[in-house]
Amino acid sequence: MSTPRFLTLPGTVRSRRLATGRGGFAVLEGTPPAAGGVVGTAVLVPGFTGSKEDFIALGDPLARRGFHTVALDQRGQYESAGPADPAGYTRDALVADVLAVADAVSPDAPIHLVGHSFGGLVGRSVALRAPARLASLTLMSTGPAAICPPEIDRLLLLEEVLPVLTGQEVWDAMQAVEQEGGLRPPTDPAIAAFVHARWLGNTPASLSAMAEQLRTEPDRVAELAALVAAGLPALVVSGTEDYAWPVPWQADMAARLGVPHVVVPDTFHSPNVESPEATATVLADFWTRVGA
Repeated sequence: MSTPRFLTLPGTVRSRRLATGRGGFAVLEGTPPAAGGVVGTAVLVPGFTGSKEDFIALGDPLARRGFHTVALDQRGQYESAGPADPAGYTRDALVADVLAVADAVSPDAPIHLVGHSFGGLVGRSVALRAPARLASLTLMSTGPAAICPPEIDRLLLLEEVLPVLTGQEVWDAMQAVEQEGGLRPPTDPAIAAFVHARWLGNTPASLSAMAEQLRTEPDRVAELAALVAAGLPALVVSGTEDYAWPVPWQADMAARLGVPHVVVPDTFHSPNVESPEATATVLADFWTRVGA
């Protein structure tokens, strides 16, 4: 999961609950200073076990470039409510949620859509359903189809234990595995407490449904490439390494789409967290080139 480096909101970013035609969503909203005005609106979709806070460090630099941003917790993630039935988390439902958020924050103009990891799979499904609602699509640290095989094994194990263990028991088991692998929890107590609370805030049904989608996702690059050929601006962004979808997979996806692949130096699965200023520059430059 992505772990934010800080939690204190910059002056240009606020936390709020966004009312939409499909209910309320917890969001972080970045607003440009009044003097500069808004040049475009972007919706940022987090990945599996992630949250709106994965984009906390992008809000201010993007606001300074004139972009209004809304990062959301998807249904069942952290502070956005979701149903207890896994059937409530179909891809169609997740896509409809993103479109409802887009309609709430930018009813009269297309949005720039960014999907990180699992959020990228949702984002491309949004593009395939409603390309006219998008000014552009950015796929960040995501891939052409299902996640890589070692991660599929982990997802299958998670799906097995979610119905029989509590969220805390699953958390304890995951922490033990990570520590055996040499990974350490955040040293900042506030960040550590947030990551723990975020995990417990996830609806188990959402975790199960998203895990299944991650390991069974079909290759839809050809469908998306047809939209790009028809005029949808798109971009692939990755780190230099990625445990979920190897970077060569992401580079090949970009080639098949016929779009640029930008590698953010010294980053891995979460350029948005690991190098936010550089990532914000990549996004803002792309959005500026393609227009609102």
